[in-house]
Amino acid sequence: MRSNTSVPRVLVVQNGAAGGPRRLRDWLTEDGVGTEVVHAYEGESLPADLGAYDALIVLGGGAMPDDTVKMPWLAQTRVLADQALAEGTPYLGICLGGQLLAQAAGGTVEAECGAPELGSTRLTLREPARGDRLFAGLPPRPTAIERHVDRVTELPPDAVWLAESDDCPYQAFRCGENAWGLQFHPEVDAERVREWLPEPIREAGFDPEEIVERADRDEPEAAVAWRELTRRFAEVVRGGTPVKSAVLRSPGGDPRTPSRAG
Repeated sequence: MRSNTSVPRVLVVQNGAAGGPRRLRDWLTEDGVGTEVVHAYEGESLPADLGAYDALIVLGGGAMPDDTVKMPWLAQTRVLADQALAEGTPYLGICLGGQLLAQAAGGTVEAECGAPELGSTRLTLREPARGDRLFAGLPPRPTAIERHVDRVTELPPDAVWLAESDDCPYQAFRCGENAWGLQFHPEVDAERVREWLPEPIREAGFDPEEIVERADRDEPEAAVAWRELTRRFAEVVRGGTPVKSAVLRSPGGDPRTPSRAG
């Protein structure tokens, strides 16, 4: 439901202290879209509905999307996601937020399923991405930061499957015309990866130094791709049809070979 303000407003649900919108917020501001971040993990209340907002972004977090014991506010987040789906309000779900969208639209999410993904990961855009308003023209094999053990294992009926990785099929999908779910983190850059504690990385079976090196290597390419995706989402929020930039290509032509994390 559209607000009456001159600057479109996006409600952002933050589910953990380390899981803020980061560069996504800066990019949206540059594109003329305001953000209101609700720090739900600190006890800040979510609104009853989306009447005052033009879009909803749900960020990541360390829980399953229906774990209302660990994160009680996810029940109200689901109410808002259901409203966004019903009314066609633009929605962007990242990691947990993408899994919540999948559940809300009738898909399946499983805990600690498959191989974990950690750090910069090579994705593959699928054929339907060529006609998607956010993904069309992006590099066919972009990289993005991942950090998850839970995943979508069955897409909702009629969802459009947009991207995959070697270790996790459902990296991006769209429900209806205006709701996107992402398993990866477009808001996270290489600098944030440097802040990750090394011991959990080792416990997950990865080399902390390699994780940092790969994130640094992939950052320039990734930043260009996800900046463009955010620009297009902002245009959807503003009510226009995104004007796609020229096809973005990886430096040096062919994409690099995937590493351990996919």
